[in-house]
Amino acid sequence: MLPDDWQLTEDVDDFLARAGDFLRSRPALHNTPLTDIEKLRTRGANAHGPETTVFGRLESGGEVRAIFYRTPRGRLTLTPLSVEQADTLAAHLADLGHSPSTVLADHDTATAFAEAWQRHTGAAPAPFWRTHLYRLGTLTPPRPRPAGRGRVAGEKDIEQVVRWCREFCVAVGEQSSIDLIDSGSWADSRFGDRHFTFWETPDGTPASLAGSTSMVGGMVRVDPVYTPARLRGRGYAGAVTVEASRAALTAGATDVVLFADPTNPTSNALYQRIGYVRVADFTGYEFSYGAPEAG
Repeated sequence: MLPDDWQLTEDVDDFLARAGDFLRSRPALHNTPLTDIEKLRTRGANAHGPETTVFGRLESGGEVRAIFYRTPRGRLTLTPLSVEQADTLAAHLADLGHSPSTVLADHDTATAFAEAWQRHTGAAPAPFWRTHLYRLGTLTPPRPRPAGRGRVAGEKDIEQVVRWCREFCVAVGEQSSIDLIDSGSWADSRFGDRHFTFWETPDGTPASLAGSTSMVGGMVRVDPVYTPARLRGRGYAGAVTVEASRAALTAGATDVVLFADPTNPTSNALYQRIGYVRVADFTGYEFSYGAPEAG
């Protein structure tokens, strides 16, 4: 395989015209690229900052086989690659002078690229993120269902939505989103374009929150799901996840997905009880390039 098989561009519209069908061919597995790149398309390719995002597609036999994109902040996201493809891409990016700060992909791809990147550049990889990907099978509301009802969050709820999303980020250690929220850049955070649903108790008090992405390629991702600590253990998270999932299906989604922390057995068991099926594991590595030698 030649490096020239990887075609790079900074034109998001041209990239989607050539690689969009590939991304939509596996909407669950490609859920993050679908939502990220759609956000770049609608907001402009500088949505991550004044610099541009670089997109790449691997072509073989006249068809796109894989893609990557690297944001100005250095996050490199990949669709599944073989070990050989990961090595070829790592060599190509190194030759071009790219220096990703992190790589995110399915576990095997991320690991293969991280190892290849270390071979080609000496940068040491360290895992910093792991997650299970679930896809909705048959939606199964929890029994017994907690008292209350679902309600779509509106403009009057924005302060509570922002506060709970920040609390969620604190709980999972998502510092980059905390920084954006604290600086008043809610729209630039990954939650800024979400649709939110509350589960309310019978007296109208919000008890749990679920966000969801806009539909892209028939796919909706439920993210985040958050219940304040004082209200946990009462079934609210399951109820609000069902409400958000049902709304996605009603809107015509063919693939409803979500990510779950592998270290949280409670949430993983919950999602499986309401009909989600684990389909893949994803991993993120961060790279340490070390300090340059004095000379």
